[in-house]
Amino acid sequence: MGSSGANDPYSLLGVDADTPFDAIQAARAARIEAVADDPLARSRVEAAYDAILMDRLKERQQGKVSSAARSASQREQATPPPQRPALPALPSLPQLPAARLGERALSLPPLALAEGRERWFPLITHGALLVLLLVLPAAPADLLLALGTAATLLNLQRRRSRFLANVGWSFALLISGLLLGALLQSLLPTLALPGLPMMPSLAIEAIPALLLLLLGALFLG
Repeated sequence: MGSSGANDPYSLLGVDADTPFDAIQAARAARIEAVADDPLARSRVEAAYDAILMDRLKERQQGKVSSAARSASQREQATPPPQRPALPALPSLPQLPAARLGERALSLPPLALAEGRERWFPLITHGALLVLLLVLPAAPADLLLALGTAATLLNLQRRRSRFLANVGWSFALLISGLLLGALLQSLLPTLALPGLPMMPSLAIEAIPALLLLLLGALFLG
């Protein structure tokens, strides 16, 4: 790495071959500061520093690793890397129960003929409303339809115990019956049965609605 004696760059800087590079830089800076007033001595320090750099560069090119580099690598391997602080675990969200209200409301109920009181109640109430509608054309058809819808809802509630779904089915039957009655009215502008007075248009529309309400109260289980 260079000759011994006064011309040895390592001796001139006061370091050896195993000195780390940062210590060599510190020794160079100290020597430069010490001989700042002597240009010749300053140039010798710079030349020694350059010679050491060339030696280190040759060692790297030849694949040699200095003992200082080996000891530094060993220190790095021996020193475990700093561990990152563990982050607190996020609390797990509770699983919400699946909403089944919409499924129940939209699902088609099974069709089964009512038994006992649930069969006779709609037959009597809706039958009486139909008789009033046919015999008394002046009777308020909207009131009879409201009573028929309420009777259907009450009967479905006794059978199924699902209030919102029962309300939906009752109004669906009412609207379907009114649409069917409007179609019937367009086909038959006036409806006169033998022995019965002329029926108004609203009464004609109410007949299919009451019939559908009766069927729904009897068969929607």
